[in-house]
Amino acid sequence: MAKVSAKDLGEQPIGKLLVRQAVPASIGILVMSLNILIDTIFVGNWIGPIAIAAINVVLPVSFFIAALGMAIGIGGSSIISRALGADNYEKAKKVFGNQLTLTLLFTVTLASIGLVYVDSIIPAFGGKGDIFDPAKIYYVIVLYGVPFLGLCMMGNTVIRAEGKPKFAMYAMLIPSVGNLILDYLFINVFGWGMEGAAWATTGSYLLCFVFILWFFLSGRSELRINSKHFMLSSEVVSEIGSLGFVTLARQAVVSITYLLVNNILFHLGGEISVTVYAIIGRMLMFALFPVFGITQGFLPIAGFNYGAALYPRVRKSINTAIIYASLLAFMVFILLMIFPHTITRLFTDNQEVLSETPTAMRWVFAATPIIALQLIGSAYFQAIGKAIPALLLTLTRQGFFFIPLVLILPRIYGEIGVWISFPISDLLATLVTAYFLNREIRKTLKYST
Repeated sequence: MAKVSAKDLGEQPIGKLLVRQAVPASIGILVMSLNILIDTIFVGNWIGPIAIAAINVVLPVSFFIAALGMAIGIGGSSIISRALGADNYEKAKKVFGNQLTLTLLFTVTLASIGLVYVDSIIPAFGGKGDIFDPAKIYYVIVLYGVPFLGLCMMGNTVIRAEGKPKFAMYAMLIPSVGNLILDYLFINVFGWGMEGAAWATTGSYLLCFVFILWFFLSGRSELRINSKHFMLSSEVVSEIGSLGFVTLARQAVVSITYLLVNNILFHLGGEISVTVYAIIGRMLMFALFPVFGITQGFLPIAGFNYGAALYPRVRKSINTAIIYASLLAFMVFILLMIFPHTITRLFTDNQEVLSETPTAMRWVFAATPIIALQLIGSAYFQAIGKAIPALLLTLTRQGFFFIPLVLILPRIYGEIGVWISFPISDLLATLVTAYFLNREIRKTLKYST
């Protein structure tokens, strides 16, 4: 493999560079999403549809804690990309060391609290009735591995910020493949049921952690840190926090969304409706992998070139990323509109779930062709270190629009009101993002050609 330098982010053609960054990111997200998807298919077919609902209840809690690592990673990686662009390697090292310390402190503390209050947290997120017992089994075991997942999420963003997307891709491939193998062994061969599904997930987090640890200790990283870099600096922590809070706030809103939707659907349709949402939630993670890959690939390119004051390249990276991501989103939209019944049958043969899921899926993905602009737009502000607009634009879809809609529309239209809240919030958030992104480009990148 040819040696890849962070400097390439400021020199190679934008189209070629975006593909080089986005393809590994997309493959990594694809495999990770396939892992979640197939894991759900295994659970649904080998354990039952209630087990799917149980996992859906647990994921927002465990992912929120692990998202602290992602928040610290993305916040710090934005600083690292700009520091590398400005040839300030000492700052990049200090930021990375502080990222490690913060991730360990927060994830271990919150995972411990989550284990103490398990009996209160699970019902709050919709784990009621027959869902509670399998959800508790899964939750407790998975939370043991959440600190490792947090470190993996943090480390992965740093690897990408260094301009090494292939290693970031490997960090996602290894645990994903490992989880599927462990799923087969623990659930189907050993017959461990929900415990098997949980241990397979936790084991996959450990595999990912081992690989990322190897990457940073083997000399492949340009960030060779020592003990002094682990000491927290108020200036660095503040800068990481202001940018990382965007990601954390997004995940917090996602967790609140799961809490609300699970409870509303349980009230309207019981366990079956929660299972329908669980299947759609997996498709939301899986189907949009190429769009998320473009977004991930765009971040270090925009951040590095902004830090190096190469504004024409920044503007071109925005336009190119939006075009590529929009084309991919449209293709995803066509497939989901045509094959919702086929997709649903992969998860379960339960007739109630089969009859309700396709219509709900079409509504949820109705605005897919336009979401690329919203994702790239909010990512741009985060990449260049403008935390407040990044935060506000990140929260527009689910925080400012979806949550109010999902609290109002089901009272009028019943269960269909939940599903139509998704495309309406997508449309409104995209319009708001388009306005602010266009204004920022005209103001900050006005000398672009």
